[in-house]
Amino acid sequence: MAELPAYKNEKLSFEERAKDLVSRMTLEEKISQMMHSAIEIKRLDIPSYNWWNEALHGVARSGVATMFPQVIGMAASFDEDMMEKVGGIISDEGRAKYHEYQRKGDHGIYKGLTFWAPNINIFRDPRWGRGHETYGEDPYLTGKLGAAFIRGIQGKDKKYLKAAACVKHFAVHSGPESERHRFNALVTQKDLRETYLPAFKECIKEAKVAGVMGAYNRVNGEPCCGSQTLLVKILRQEWGFDGYVTSDCWAIKDFNEGHKVTRDAAESAALAVKAGCDLNCGCAYGNLIDAYNRGLISEEDIDKAVIQLMTIRMRLGMFDDPKHVPYASIKYENNDCRKHREFSLEVARKSFVLLKNKDNLLPLDKNKIRSIAVIGPNADSREALKGNYYGTASEYVTILQGIREAAGNDIRIYYAEGCHLYKQSSTDLDAPKDRFAEAISAAQRADVTVLCLGLDATIEGEEGDTSNEFAGGDRKNLNLLGLQEDLMEAVYAAGKPVILVLLSGSAIAINWADEHIPAIIEAWYPGGQGGRALASMIFGEYSPSGRLPITFYKTTKELPDFHDYSMENRTYKYMKNEALYPFGYGLSYSKFSYSNIRISSEKINPGESIRVKAKVKNIGSFESDEVAELYLKDIEASARVPRWQLTGIHRVHLKPQEEAEICFTITPRQMALIDEEGKCMLEPGKFEIFVGGSQPDSRSLYLTGTPAASAFFDVEGKATQMPY
Repeated sequence: MAELPAYKNEKLSFEERAKDLVSRMTLEEKISQMMHSAIEIKRLDIPSYNWWNEALHGVARSGVATMFPQVIGMAASFDEDMMEKVGGIISDEGRAKYHEYQRKGDHGIYKGLTFWAPNINIFRDPRWGRGHETYGEDPYLTGKLGAAFIRGIQGKDKKYLKAAACVKHFAVHSGPESERHRFNALVTQKDLRETYLPAFKECIKEAKVAGVMGAYNRVNGEPCCGSQTLLVKILRQEWGFDGYVTSDCWAIKDFNEGHKVTRDAAESAALAVKAGCDLNCGCAYGNLIDAYNRGLISEEDIDKAVIQLMTIRMRLGMFDDPKHVPYASIKYENNDCRKHREFSLEVARKSFVLLKNKDNLLPLDKNKIRSIAVIGPNADSREALKGNYYGTASEYVTILQGIREAAGNDIRIYYAEGCHLYKQSSTDLDAPKDRFAEAISAAQRADVTVLCLGLDATIEGEEGDTSNEFAGGDRKNLNLLGLQEDLMEAVYAAGKPVILVLLSGSAIAINWADEHIPAIIEAWYPGGQGGRALASMIFGEYSPSGRLPITFYKTTKELPDFHDYSMENRTYKYMKNEALYPFGYGLSYSKFSYSNIRISSEKINPGESIRVKAKVKNIGSFESDEVAELYLKDIEASARVPRWQLTGIHRVHLKPQEEAEICFTITPRQMALIDEEGKCMLEPGKFEIFVGGSQPDSRSLYLTGTPAASAFFDVEGKATQMPY
């Protein structure tokens, strides 16, 4: 009887087994495993495997799966527990689909267990087309929600991964999309360490993410997928990352074709591998034989990469008896099951942000409404539900369908498209404003109008996925496109109450609407159950609780140049003008008060944490969730620091007149600042804490009418340099 090879011995560590397996491969076989479509090696019982799979808000591009709201919408929940559960459902469905595909001999793209999600880039500028894939503009929120999602994706088994998450795009990446294959992002050490890296570190150090994807662009002259600074010095050496690194798709050929840092494809491939990029999404690594023959790379460099890749596949149980892999027993019937769809409905409900509700127009009372006009290009749009990187929902409930279903037979529903999303007419032969008359007629006849405007992922998204009319996926400004603003004014002029529903993945400058429209909801891209979730909110089946994970600016004129990666005058931390709707803002049908803030000590030494407690009370008449936010302000800093920064979140559910105590901990690292040289320093001085349902800025106070509770503490002693 032949001796069992070490790589098949389940008693050995995955690393030992991977090393043994790689030692048995030829150079050509090793290289064949370093591209996203890895070929079969029959003699070693290695099946073919395609590494490329997507799962931003559901298993994507692989047929039917539960479709959650787009990531920016889920970020508005400020809910870590929810995000972990979302990740768990996605990986359950990914496992269910993977094993069924395996049984059918289908090893194709989007069929594996290596999910290239989440996208934890910082949404630094609202014009970036891919911002709706992210958790918003704040590093703390992004890190917490991204890490929770990863924990759900990867599971809790001590030996095996349920699926392998992959954080992207490392690092300093947020447009411009049309220049990403040649763009050089210039960033200071302060902004790098304060803004662009913390979420990646959180996901790597705390959530133990399995994979990292490099970005297309250069950072300070180095292409990200071949950066010694990012991939070697920071990722591997400083943070101790032990997973795999993949390039973005066809990013390595950009080294010579776009960035011009290498002379040819062989040099590009060698540069990437020597920097620790193990996997090539694309075909550039087909040139590694040439690079090896020219002495640009050693077989040892290649071995290191392939060992990393094989270790991941082994951690996923691909070389083990399925009976020993707990996740291999997940049934295909788990995919898109009723329980998962019901949870996606709950997630959508938590994602909506009520921006305005003058005179408590919302919620609507069905007993007092006889007719509703549902108007707008996004009213009956599937595209406005999906976002990008989406799967196929088994049911799409548009806003129109959701309202019609919830309204029942006793309320008349009038529907009119009103206008195209961005064109001047609905068809090429029609005159401009060809659908206005119908929309106005509907609005005149209805007791109230629900006006559905905004964007969709056909016009904000990734280069190549969107219309070239709109800057390669980015937006040129923050205005409503086409005739939407005109339609809104015409519908408003009909004289009936208007509820504006924005379906978008980014901020829109709705200054006129803020002045005139009585009720405004940001609904994002709410997923397959989105219309049902929104209708139940409009009719008061629950109270909204979402918070903006991004700033809604009044105009692009107040923003720096899109190409400028400095955080000066960007996001809530450094912006100079007043926001239209601030980061962290969102209304409820109820009202809450914050009081009795207590801290563990008013004076602490460097290295000590502060514990914060406060009371939150529902002083309104609706049962509701409330999102409490903790902000920290460094009053006596020696360097440029944020106005204040989010340092804690806590979601609580309260009945009318019910009160709860909420608790936070502020760590020494959260008290530290990043100076202009990029050093992390904990300085002595005074700090202020704010606990409330929003930022402590004057605009949030005006919009909510609810002041934050505040307290002070002092850090004593000497300035201390801290680890990042």
